[in-house]
Amino acid sequence: MKQESSMKSIWYFVGLILMLMGTVVFLSGIYYFYYPNDHKTVLSQLHPNIWWGAVMMFFGVIYFITNKNSSIE
Repeated sequence: MKQESSMKSIWYFVGLILMLMGTVVFLSGIYYFYYPNDHKTVLSQLHPNIWWGAVMMFFGVIYFITNKNSSIE
């Protein structure tokens, strides 16, 4: 019995990359929260790394889960 291979949707990989990059940004934000940098920017007190990392991880998980079982015939 021959098994056909099917390709994953591009959105599956977009979700995977968003999840991984969001995790890196989020963890760097956590690191800089506990060990602040000497160089301060205008809005550094808002900790944008933590917020954008969390947003990227959230949408990455959504794309990853919704396209996990989808394939291109």
